[in-house]
Amino acid sequence: MKRIYLVAIAAIFCNYISAQTDSLRIKIEQISDAAKGKVGIAIMNIESGDTLTYNGKLHLPMQSVFKFPIAMAILNKVDSGKLSLDKTIHFSKEDMIPETYSPLRDKYPNGNVDVSVKELLSYMVSQSDNVACDALIKLLGGPQYINNYLHGLGANGIRIVANEADMHKARDVQYNNWCEPWQMVNLLCNFYQGKYLSKESTALLYKIMTETTTSPKRIKGLLPEGTTVAHKSGSSGTYTDGVTPATNDVGIITLPNGKHIILAAFVSDSRAANDSIRDLVIAKIAKLLYDSKWKKQ
Repeated sequence: MKRIYLVAIAAIFCNYISAQTDSLRIKIEQISDAAKGKVGIAIMNIESGDTLTYNGKLHLPMQSVFKFPIAMAILNKVDSGKLSLDKTIHFSKEDMIPETYSPLRDKYPNGNVDVSVKELLSYMVSQSDNVACDALIKLLGGPQYINNYLHGLGANGIRIVANEADMHKARDVQYNNWCEPWQMVNLLCNFYQGKYLSKESTALLYKIMTETTTSPKRIKGLLPEGTTVAHKSGSSGTYTDGVTPATNDVGIITLPNGKHIILAAFVSDSRAANDSIRDLVIAKIAKLLYDSKWKKQ
C-alpha cells in the first residue's frame, strides 16, 4: 500500500511539472509572435538539469554569438600550452578595416599597435569587436579549426565556416554559421561546469562574458538591476526588404537563490518593425524564466 501511495504522489508531481513546462512553452510562443519570424529558444536550470525548448533544433544564424565558442577554442590552446595569453599580435593600419564594428580600430585607427591575446579576447567577447575576432580566428588557423574543435567536443549542432570578413561579403553567408539553440545551451552548461577548460580559463571567460556591453536590452533588459548575466549577443542588420536575419543573445543568469538558468534565444528572419520589438521578445522570455517556478526547482 505504501508503494502504491508513493507512486501516486510521484505521478501527481510529474504531471504538475509537465503542466508547468507546457504552460511556460505556451507563454514563450505567445511572446515570440511579436518577432514576426523564426524564434528558437532553449533553456536549462543548471542545478536541476531541467530543460525546455521551443524550436530548439532549428538551424539559426549565430552572428556574433559564435565569438563565445571561438574564445573557448583560444583558451583550449592556452590550456594545452600551445598559446600564451601574453602573446601579442601586431595590427597595421590595413588590419583596421573601416567597414565593420570595432572598438579596437576606433581606439587605434592607424594601427601600428601590438595587442595581447588576453586583450583581444576581451575586445571580441565583451565588446563584440570584429577586427579582434578575425585576428583570433586567423591565429587558430581559420574557421574550420573552430568547427573541428566543437565537433570534437560532440557539439555537432553548431557549424562555423565563415569569419566576420566573410559574412560582410554577402547577406546569405551569415546563415552558414548556424546553431541549434539546444546545442548552445548544452555548450554553455558544460563550459560553466568546467568540462572543457581549466578552472582558470573557465573563470576568465565567464568574467569576460559578465562584462559584455552589447545588447543590454535583451537578456538583461527586464531583469532586476545588478543581476549577474554572463552572455554573448549577436546581431545582423535589417535589409531593404524589412528582414532582420539575426537578433540573438545567449547566456547564464544567476538567480537570487544562487541557482543558474541558461537561456539561448535566437530571433531569425524577423519582420518586426524595429530593434526594440526584437530585443523585448528576448527580454520578456528572460524575465518570464526569472520569475517562474524554474528558479525554485
